[in-house]
Amino acid sequence: MTDIRHTPDPRNIDIDRVGIKGLLYPIVLRDKQNDTQHTTAEISFYVDLPRQFKGTHMSRFVDILNKFRAKIDLRAIDEILDHARQQFSASTARIELTFPYFIMKSAPVTRSEGLMSYRCTILAETRSEGRSSSTVTVRVPVTSVCPCSKEIADRGAHNQRGIVTLAARTNRFVWIEELIAAVERSASYEIFTNLRREDEKFITEHAYDNPAFVEDIVRDVADKLMADPRIDWFSVESENWESLHNHNSYACVEMDLSRLRQQS
Repeated sequence: MTDIRHTPDPRNIDIDRVGIKGLLYPIVLRDKQNDTQHTTAEISFYVDLPRQFKGTHMSRFVDILNKFRAKIDLRAIDEILDHARQQFSASTARIELTFPYFIMKSAPVTRSEGLMSYRCTILAETRSEGRSSSTVTVRVPVTSVCPCSKEIADRGAHNQRGIVTLAARTNRFVWIEELIAAVERSASYEIFTNLRREDEKFITEHAYDNPAFVEDIVRDVADKLMADPRIDWFSVESENWESLHNHNSYACVEMDLSRLRQQS
C-alpha cells in the first residue's frame, strides 16, 4: 500500500518534535528502600522529522515501548532513544515520563506508617552527534511558617502549604529520594499521610521553630545542591498557597554548576 507519510512535502520545513503524548504505560524505577518500584507513567515520545517527509509512523513509538516493556527504567532510556533514532532515521529522540513515586514514611513521634506520593518527571533526549541529557524533576509538598507573621503576631503565626519543584541534571546516578530529602530538609517541615495527635503537636511546634519564606526554601535547597558534585544543573521553585493573601508567593533559583566549575 502507498505510504503517504513518506511522500514529499512542498513547504520545506523541518519539524523539531513529532510523536505521541499522554500514553499511560507501566514502568520500573530504582527504589532506595525496596530496590525497584513499579508505577504507571504518562509518556510523551518524540523524534525530529526532516523537511522532505510529510509525516511519521506514530504506531512505531508504541512498538518501541512494547519492545522494551520489561525494562522501561532509567537504566534503559538511552537504549530506547537510540533504538528510536534508528527506527525513524532521526537525528534526535526525546522521551518524557511523568509518574507518581511512592515512599513509605513514618510519623515523627508515633512512627505510624503511610505511603507518600510525589509527582515526578524524567525527561531524556539523545542526538546523533553523541550528545545526550536527562533531567529528573520532583514535586514535593511542604509546610512553611511565615517568619514575618511569627515576628509581628502576639499569638502564633500562619502556616502555609506549598509545593517545591526541583529539576536536576546529573553526571552520576542520584536517587529520587535524595532530591526529595534535599527539599524536605529545607522547609519548615515535611508532609505526611498518616499522623496522630502527638505527631501533629510535634510538627506544629517544630515548624514554628523553623519559619521559612519561599526565598529561604529555594536558597537552602540551592545551597545543598551546590555542594553535590553529581549535580551539573538545577532549577528549584517554591510556591506557597497563601493563607492570608489572595495570591501565592513564589521564588526560583537556577544554576548551571558545570559551567561554574569550568570557570573556577
